[in-house]
Amino acid sequence: MFTISLCMIVKNEECIIERCLDSVQHLVDEINIIDTGSTDRTKDIVRSYTSRIFDFTWCDDFAKARNFSFQQATKDFILWLDADDVITTEHQRKFLQLKQSLYHPNVDAVSMDYYVTLDADGCVESSEKRFRLVKRDRNFQWQGAVHEYLDVTGQLYHSDIAVTHLPRKIDIHRNINIYERLKKDGHPFSARETFHYANELKLHQRFLEAINHYTSFLDSTKGTADEHIEACLNLADCYQQLNDAKQATQAILQSLLYDRPRPETCCRIGHFFMEQMKNKEAIYWYSQALHQPIEQTMGIQKHAYSTWHPHFQLSLLYNRLRLFENAHQHNEEARKYKPKDQRILDNRTYLLTQLKK
Repeated sequence: MFTISLCMIVKNEECIIERCLDSVQHLVDEINIIDTGSTDRTKDIVRSYTSRIFDFTWCDDFAKARNFSFQQATKDFILWLDADDVITTEHQRKFLQLKQSLYHPNVDAVSMDYYVTLDADGCVESSEKRFRLVKRDRNFQWQGAVHEYLDVTGQLYHSDIAVTHLPRKIDIHRNINIYERLKKDGHPFSARETFHYANELKLHQRFLEAINHYTSFLDSTKGTADEHIEACLNLADCYQQLNDAKQATQAILQSLLYDRPRPETCCRIGHFFMEQMKNKEAIYWYSQALHQPIEQTMGIQKHAYSTWHPHFQLSLLYNRLRLFENAHQHNEEARKYKPKDQRILDNRTYLLTQLKK
């Protein structure tokens, strides 16, 4: 069985650091905490878990901080987490099974699901895969001052273990401030940095600037298919905010150039036809959303578009056609995923009334 070093970078995490460490301390053989300038009780709390606490002077560069954290590791593999991450009991068991059964000499990195956002009922809204566990002697390096990524190669293993993100209040200005400092300093943005900077501009409702950077990213032809598809859909959102429906539609259709239709793309095309009262065409595209295979990619997966959302829209469309049995079936499917959603419950009451007539 291999050994694991946990490496974390933290700052002023007194409210949540125990939650994270409690969920992982029995899974790892060493805990390394890199503090980037805490002024609260973070270090005092951490001392009850480990004496391996290192100071790192913050320099607006997450990759440098994470690479420093990896340098402190001494075990076979490195696990990295943020303070607002947890591993639930179910996935702790899976983690221990992996640690006991994985033939580690043949594996350089292990991916895990990352539950990025949860809905009000605790169900996963969006997720992505990240390489969480990496072989220390491969000396993998982090890249990027912000939205950093770990550049891994070799023998890769995809696990079914998940890490759950449970954030407290987020500083939405932090990332864009780092990007704009880099821009002011004359740092040449890579295609990936251009894409993520566009995302930050969109978040801050600077839609025209975001459009320019998404377009620049797409024109570069660099980046992954997932990034190109997400850029197209975000570009469509920007045009929609500027009331340019034609350009928004073209951006959605452009996403079809990079890969098979993703469920979100299918739903957006379905919405386009639904708005025009082209019910059969809309039914086709929402049905396609349900039939698309779930891609095992490193990109963001928005679960609504392959589960309850197309079912609910299909229910509304079949209701328009007065095909109440079909409408009820799809509404019931939607209810399996969103049992407390008031729109689905109200629609159910209406359809049951119609079926009794």
